[in-house]
Amino acid sequence: MKCKTKREMKDPVASFNAKGSPVTIGICPVCGTKLYKMGRTEAHAGLVPPEKPVKVEKREGKLVVVESPAKAKTVGRYLGKGYTVRASVGHVRDLLKSQLSVDVDNNFAPKYRVPNEKKDVVKDIKKLAQKAEEVYLATDPDREGESISWHLMEAADIAPERAKRVVFHEITEAAVKEAFSHPRQINMDLVDAQQARRVLDRLVGYSISPILWEKVRGRLSAGRVQSVALRLIVEREREIESFVPVEYWSIHAELQPEGLKSTFTAKLAKIDEKDPELGNEETVKPILVDMETAAYVVTKVKRGERRRKPSAPFTTSTLQQEASRKLGFTAKRTMALAQGLYEGQDVGNGGATGLITYMRTDSTNVS
Repeated sequence: MKCKTKREMKDPVASFNAKGSPVTIGICPVCGTKLYKMGRTEAHAGLVPPEKPVKVEKREGKLVVVESPAKAKTVGRYLGKGYTVRASVGHVRDLLKSQLSVDVDNNFAPKYRVPNEKKDVVKDIKKLAQKAEEVYLATDPDREGESISWHLMEAADIAPERAKRVVFHEITEAAVKEAFSHPRQINMDLVDAQQARRVLDRLVGYSISPILWEKVRGRLSAGRVQSVALRLIVEREREIESFVPVEYWSIHAELQPEGLKSTFTAKLAKIDEKDPELGNEETVKPILVDMETAAYVVTKVKRGERRRKPSAPFTTSTLQQEASRKLGFTAKRTMALAQGLYEGQDVGNGGATGLITYMRTDSTNVS
């Protein structure tokens, strides 16, 4: 029962409700019903409201974030139930395109934003990360991948202590499970290395690219590598143009040992213990006359063992070079095919299986 008669409250006591709002509790002096009045009074002065209880949501399941959808499908199949795998589809944050986005006066601090086309991706990952018991960032095992993991953590508000970084160099069941059994923290040295490279790209490209658009073709991008490479090519070309050709000759003799049918070729190295200066045909002719009547003797035989080793496993550059030389592939086509082999192909075992190790690398390590 609640007293509906507006009477003076008897024995009022200042207090706070469960939400921390000030209230006054007392009884009706006539019927004894408990009275309850909202609002702050003078009696509340000096009283400290209780702390609001923090609602702790129960988290369950494990969230895994990779870069590509194809990779997400394969990794999800290997990990099985209890794991939700999502793809970031590359970077989720980048420098603004409309401005330099690098504070040159403040230690070259970059200014990042989430592009419009990635906002839904980030929103989805953030929502899943809040509900997940564990969050695994399984982006590619290079500086770029490390940076994407860090950007994901920042953009999706994932606490650093909850983010676990896993790295695998091949998408096979054994490699994936081994990686998830040894998670680590994000390596900020690798992240800083990628940020330095990205900032340098922007500092160089933002000022040089407009020149390319004006002089060569629109939508071209000048970066830290292309600009320096062009400078080296120009300097080398100038050296070639300023080169003064000088005539020189060399003399070789085809010799056949006595009693053998095979021959070997020897090069003239010394004349009277001195290096010969064969600058023109007039100098060479008298020497040839002498050599035609000379007696040849083997004075020394050097025996040795020569070992030939197979070529090292491909790196990014040697893969592209060999594909261009042997198959006529462009670098873009080569890397697209390699990406498909890395992410996995159906080889008849119930799903995609990774067939090569990570191909964007200078390392020659293979499984």
